[in-house]
Amino acid sequence: MKHLLASTALILSLALPAAAQDYTPDPDAKAGGSIVLTYKDDVATLDPAIGYDWQNWSMIKSLFDGLMDYVPGTTTLRPGLAESYEISPDGLVYTFKLRPGVKFHNGREMTAEDVKYSLDRVTNPATQSPGAGFFASIAGFENAGDGGLSGVEVVDPQTVKITLTRPDATFLHVMALNFSFVVPKEVVEAEGADFGKKPVGTGAFKLTEWTLGQRLVFEKNPDYWIAGVPYLDSFTVEVGQEPVVALLRLQNGEVDIPGDGIPPAKFQEVMADPAQAERVVQGGQLHTGYVTMNVTQAPFDKVEVRKAVNMAINKDRVVQIINGRAVPANQPLPPSMPGYTKDYAGYPHDVEGAKKLLAEAGYPDGFETELFVMNTDPNPRIAQAIQQDLAAIGIKASIQSLAQANVIEAGGAGTAPMIWSGGMAWIADFPDPSNFYGPILSCAGAGEGGWNWSKYCNEALDAKAVEADSMFDPAKAEDRLKLWSGVYMGVMEDAPWAPVFNEERYTMRSERMGGADELYVDPVSIPVNYDYVWVKE
Repeated sequence: MKHLLASTALILSLALPAAAQDYTPDPDAKAGGSIVLTYKDDVATLDPAIGYDWQNWSMIKSLFDGLMDYVPGTTTLRPGLAESYEISPDGLVYTFKLRPGVKFHNGREMTAEDVKYSLDRVTNPATQSPGAGFFASIAGFENAGDGGLSGVEVVDPQTVKITLTRPDATFLHVMALNFSFVVPKEVVEAEGADFGKKPVGTGAFKLTEWTLGQRLVFEKNPDYWIAGVPYLDSFTVEVGQEPVVALLRLQNGEVDIPGDGIPPAKFQEVMADPAQAERVVQGGQLHTGYVTMNVTQAPFDKVEVRKAVNMAINKDRVVQIINGRAVPANQPLPPSMPGYTKDYAGYPHDVEGAKKLLAEAGYPDGFETELFVMNTDPNPRIAQAIQQDLAAIGIKASIQSLAQANVIEAGGAGTAPMIWSGGMAWIADFPDPSNFYGPILSCAGAGEGGWNWSKYCNEALDAKAVEADSMFDPAKAEDRLKLWSGVYMGVMEDAPWAPVFNEERYTMRSERMGGADELYVDPVSIPVNYDYVWVKE
């Protein structure tokens, strides 16, 4: 990372000016104005300890802040509420110095006590946070409860010290996750279960209206700690809007951003119209769709068979099924993920080469198997295309089209020979390569009920993964990413997956919306970074 000093004794981040932080403000940006967004579904909650879906993700980011943050439109870490931080030589102790004068929306100044309370709260089983597991490396996590985390200590009002049980290079990313965002104790306790509907944070916007089933209104926080941010005076989220209606309203100038994106049924029509296509913004997601092969079952216990499957699938044709809203994948990591191996071509689409590999594995006439798939469109159609590709090399795969829960159950139990992951494919929780390995490719993930549906276990690669995540020194970040690249190249050599595509996000913005395209397909603030977009008028 830029702006970090490394020494033998200590790693110390520089105290950066709040307005800079590795981000150059848009010179054309104008302050003021309001915009309208639409969503089909209402928002479930805006409590950062609870919210865990793509729709509320960026709203929560605009209401709250964490110790760490990301440069807008990128996956690059930067300090957030922490003005600076220190990491001990053994990588076990992180000391964060807080920015002075940061205030909650209720006017109270934020302190280290609030940071501790927030981390204690998200890890307390009583909170039932879906993100509690991300904090497992903090000392005392296994005993988390009303007594709080023993590993989180308030040194003084502006300093908090967090002790880990093991070095964890992903820890700063965890401190940028929504689940780690800082909340005021007195408001949480006063509102109780209603805090998710009456949120109070330190963010760039504050919620001023929530009419269930109709709208949410967010207004600019005039006391926000980053000077000049946000640009907008307010934004309104209208819910209960069908995507097709939202698109029509955008065309009529009534909506600025259709939150659900371009309706699939209208995609080709939009892209064929130059006036509409000009307003389309495209960006990569931290997503990969793939076919798993159970390496513990014949014939997928033979690497030649698994490589043959990789070579059989016509990925370009599969992408066409979803109107080109993806790019062919050649490895587990998506292109926008740090650690992605840019010069790796992957397995070519080669029918004759695949047949040769099957013959070498002892299956010159192919074999019969099953391909499990979630029964929601377009996944059955994608499975049928894969089925046809497999048939071309002699593999007869019967499709088992089931509800999502049943496919997940079969994958976890190891009873599914092959699974198309669509609808359940992996989207990273944070932009670090480790998040694509541990849950879905490691030996631990291959256990009963785990998400490693290939039941693949390479202990040598597991050891490299542990080594990579122990490289906590930011000065060694590039070396760490190279190590992760090697791990994924090892995975591709073993071929427990056939990566098929990386979904691209397509959205639209009205003619009056300003700001870089990256802000509208922000890989972290999905689906849009409200804090930095602006209005031209």
